[in-house]
Amino acid sequence: MVKRHRIVWSVVAVLTVLVGAVIGGGFYMLNYSLAPEENRADTAYYYRQLFENYPETQPWVDSLRRVGAVRDTFVVMPESGERHHALYVRKGSSKTALILHGWRNCSVDFLFLARLYEQELGYNVVLPDIHAHGLSEGDMIRMGWLDRKDMLHWLSVFKTDTMVIHGVSMGGATAMMMSGEAMPEGIRTISFIDDCGYTSVWDEFAGELQKQFGLPKFPLMYATSLLCKLRYGWSFGEASALDQVAKSNYPMLFIHGSDDGFVPTEMVYRLFAAKPSTKVLWIAEDARHAESYLKHKDEYLHRISNFLHDR
Repeated sequence: MVKRHRIVWSVVAVLTVLVGAVIGGGFYMLNYSLAPEENRADTAYYYRQLFENYPETQPWVDSLRRVGAVRDTFVVMPESGERHHALYVRKGSSKTALILHGWRNCSVDFLFLARLYEQELGYNVVLPDIHAHGLSEGDMIRMGWLDRKDMLHWLSVFKTDTMVIHGVSMGGATAMMMSGEAMPEGIRTISFIDDCGYTSVWDEFAGELQKQFGLPKFPLMYATSLLCKLRYGWSFGEASALDQVAKSNYPMLFIHGSDDGFVPTEMVYRLFAAKPSTKVLWIAEDARHAESYLKHKDEYLHRISNFLHDR
């Protein structure tokens, strides 16, 4: 009897250690994946980085500042009560582009795309700092899922006759997640552009777990997703751009680099197949993650211009 009790307690001890390790690993993965950048509010740093990577943006930004055509805008989000920030570039147009940045980026990082829309295509531009990025409030990154509702609010605030939502990486996934929702009333034409967005948070995190740590999905992904649901109100599985795209009736341009290893290129083929009607796909040759514009600036503009003109 004593021996049996020892065996039972040994099994219980081992299981307790294993469960503790999985929960601890889940908290580590959650923080590793969703914690914001420490210097996210250092706007001067991001401007220096922007001008270094895209020097053509500096004279453009300077010219906008001289005439007061770019301004910081803050709004309170209806659902969370958080104070969120966006840069607004005013062209005086009936067309507006909403540009959504990537994971641990901010609005300033994507002013190079704002220049393309304002200078080349004649659009006003709104560049939100997504929850827990840049100057927007928020403690943990939400990978686009709950953010889709915040972006719909930005659409309402800056509503014009014609609008395009253009997102890159996490911003691309956010745009696709938005596309399955009803749009604010009063917008006559609305289009979506996804540049290297993922199919779902589950797919993206599971792939990175395997690539970076050599670990399978079970049990860590399941534990981390459950912890995310309990702490932040959403799970990795429900955060699906693929499911949202399948419900979308809006025109969509998909862009993806042929050599993308961070968000694997195969994801865009599944997204494109899921999208019903009115869709265009461009695979940018020799481009890695979020490099399609950098490697093919003229063609990038040409593809976007043609897509929007056809609307």
